[in-house]
Amino acid sequence: MQPEAFQHHYAQINGIRMHYVQAGSGNQLAVLLHGFPECWYAWRHQIPVLAEQFTVVVPDMRGYNETEKPARGYELNVLVDDIAALIRHTGRERAHVVGHDWGGAIAWSIAIARPELVERLVVLNAPHLARFSPRNGMTLRQARRSWYMLFFQIPWLPEALIRATDFRFLKDALRGAIRDTNKISDDEIRFFTQAIARPGALTAAINYYRRGLFNSGGIFKGTGLRVQAPTLLLWGEEDTYLGKELVPGTERFVPNLRVHSIPGCSHWVQQDRPDIVNAQLRAFLMEEPYA
Repeated sequence: MQPEAFQHHYAQINGIRMHYVQAGSGNQLAVLLHGFPECWYAWRHQIPVLAEQFTVVVPDMRGYNETEKPARGYELNVLVDDIAALIRHTGRERAHVVGHDWGGAIAWSIAIARPELVERLVVLNAPHLARFSPRNGMTLRQARRSWYMLFFQIPWLPEALIRATDFRFLKDALRGAIRDTNKISDDEIRFFTQAIARPGALTAAINYYRRGLFNSGGIFKGTGLRVQAPTLLLWGEEDTYLGKELVPGTERFVPNLRVHSIPGCSHWVQQDRPDIVNAQLRAFLMEEPYA
């Protein structure tokens, strides 16, 4: 499970140099999208399992780790175009799209705005975009949980404080939330910390909140925010950042929805309970296509 054990690639994708890991040689493509403040390595437990049946592609998202870190381009429509271009780069027309946290928000967005690209959709601990609003599901309790999103709107100060504490926020977030600390080693924590500490990476990651959180570039116009692809929503119930009350009501926007809650599981669901996540992914993605 060491990073060097995986097959690494670099390519010009949507105007930036993107790093991604690829495994397997199946006829169907599965694209796995990580969240904040991680990188491709968040999917280390899922890559070899899915590679038994699929071609698996796992990018460092725009600005993260080894992918280029431009000053601009963190609006949601650009982030969607990044993944659309990555799918085309593989020579495929469609993919199973799997996303966690910010990767989940982008996965939802692709399924809504570019439905022709998505065979099946799996989202882990990321609410449907319509649910993450005061009108449709954002409670006062959730607003308190999301305080950091507003803090990240301040220029330069969040980066300065995070660096001044030697990225303790990341170490504490992972170690504090995953109850069985044997599931994430010191070396794994160090890898994530080094990835976000690369020059420009922290600002790029926070720019998702500064520019992408409230700016979709108009890609959802006329969609009703509806998802047509068969969708599996996995939710760790002990998420300290996104409450499980964001899940009910998703079916209004996703007619073909399944929800699987995981008790005692943190926000970092694919790292906290990889056994359950892998079983759910395999079962859902390997079913016969829906009629």
